Amino acid sequence: MVVPELRPWRAARPHVVRIAGAVRPRLTRAAETVRPRLARVAAAVGPRFARPDRPGSPRVPRPKTWQFTATAATAGLALAAGVVTAAGPWDSSGQRTAERDRAVALQASRGTDHGTGRAGAGTPPRGPQAAPPAPSVLTALGGTATAARSAPAAKTLTGILDPLLKNPALGRRSAAVIDVATGERLYATGSADALTPASTTKIATAVAALSAMGADHRLTTRAVYEPDTGEVVLVGGGDPTLTARKDARDSASLRDLAARSAAALAKRGVREVTLSYDTTLYKGGTRHPIGVNPNLAAVTPLMVDEARTDDSSSGPAPRVPDPAADAARKFGDLLKEHGIKATPPGPSKSTTRATTLATVSSPPLASLVERMLTHSDNDLAEALARHTALATGRPADFAGGGAAITARLKQLGLPVKGADVKDGSGLDRRDKLTADLLTALLAKAGDPAHPELRPALTGLPVAGFTGTLAGRYGDGAAGVVRAKTGTLTGVNSLAGTVVDKDGRLLAFAFLANGTTGQAPAQTALDKATTALAACGCR
Repeated sequence: MVVPELRPWRAARPHVVRIAGAVRPRLTRAAETVRPRLARVAAAVGPRFARPDRPGSPRVPRPKTWQFTATAATAGLALAAGVVTAAGPWDSSGQRTAERDRAVALQASRGTDHGTGRAGAGTPPRGPQAAPPAPSVLTALGGTATAARSAPAAKTLTGILDPLLKNPALGRRSAAVIDVATGERLYATGSADALTPASTTKIATAVAALSAMGADHRLTTRAVYEPDTGEVVLVGGGDPTLTARKDARDSASLRDLAARSAAALAKRGVREVTLSYDTTLYKGGTRHPIGVNPNLAAVTPLMVDEARTDDSSSGPAPRVPDPAADAARKFGDLLKEHGIKATPPGPSKSTTRATTLATVSSPPLASLVERMLTHSDNDLAEALARHTALATGRPADFAGGGAAITARLKQLGLPVKGADVKDGSGLDRRDKLTADLLTALLAKAGDPAHPELRPALTGLPVAGFTGTLAGRYGDGAAGVVRAKTGTLTGVNSLAGTVVDKDGRLLAFAFLANGTTGQAPAQTALDKATTALAACGCR
């Protein structure tokens, strides 16, 4: 994961205590609503699972990535539904540690924590498994057709949201709210109008990538040896999270790749090589239409640490002008540390005669999607758009990525009329999405028939706690709103999920173009989502 899991409770406690008084009554009501249902599920599935591995105990198979993706919905969205109280330890994603432990325990023979360790780095994705049944995924949401309380009435919701969204600060607006359990549209104003979505585009990128490649897919970087020329080629696999830092955490490590490559060369008796790098996985230009910008590096399949020149791991930062050459130079320096002399690197292309020296692989796609959404990671978004293109037989360039995203969404039966996707990140002002499409994307990600899409929900920032919403909703709907933000000059958007006062899970999308300023537009959107959280509205 991007941020270490299981941080000490005391690190988050002051923040939680600050909002506990505001949200505890609503959380308690929701907890009472869903507690019997959770108890029935626990009783039904609990006996099937053994305790974790201990000496003398039966060995429990290591959980699979796509399966934890399903259980993460219970952990992440149950928080949004208010199933948990404000007490207890929290991890870095804003979800209760105890809740996640419970979910993993219930799914011990089927789920996985896709952010654990680098043991799988350099290995192919695990094989497909049967999808978990819907009840174990969505029971805790309180959003079923037989929920104790009904969805908000459309007329009442209109009376609440219309005055808030007619704020002049929002300019031209497109908005929609749906009941996730039934798909019923509860509110709409210009919901079919295609507007510039900014970074809420990443929700579309996430769903398309997960649909095309699966939650277990990994991005692999290779070092190969050309025996005819004595050339070592560093082959970019499109993993912008490849890191040269000593503490790689869960990312693929350039240091590991160099050490293992050097060992393989030494076995061949090779101590001096010509070093090259291969970036042919992607096509077209490397520069985003936005131009040189601290929010995004040149789009190339080979880079380390997102080409950042500082120690940051998210947000704007200065970038090296040629990420691939920079990565190859660092690789050459690391080879030298292991006794292999390398020439200054240059561009090349590996051949079919090359033999693989070593590989390292990214965390699974589920983790990459969560990182992209939580931190609005533009480099990851553009990489995933290109990999979606590759997975669907399209050119891995900006146009191919946009076309592939749109095609995957259409294949999922989503309303793509009016949509025009130009990139994966939403930095391109020519992108166009509708509020109807964004809410449909969120509902599809919660569909029991598509557990592989669940990271598109679990990766959404948690209001008041994580990512781009960490500093918002401190006195309103903290903990019960999960949403992707979008911000460009004159553009503000917000799309995600919220649980109302009666425990109904709603998906919403608010797009505003021609806004008068970032602060007043954000405030207006936050007031609208806070009103949804406070609404019984029957």
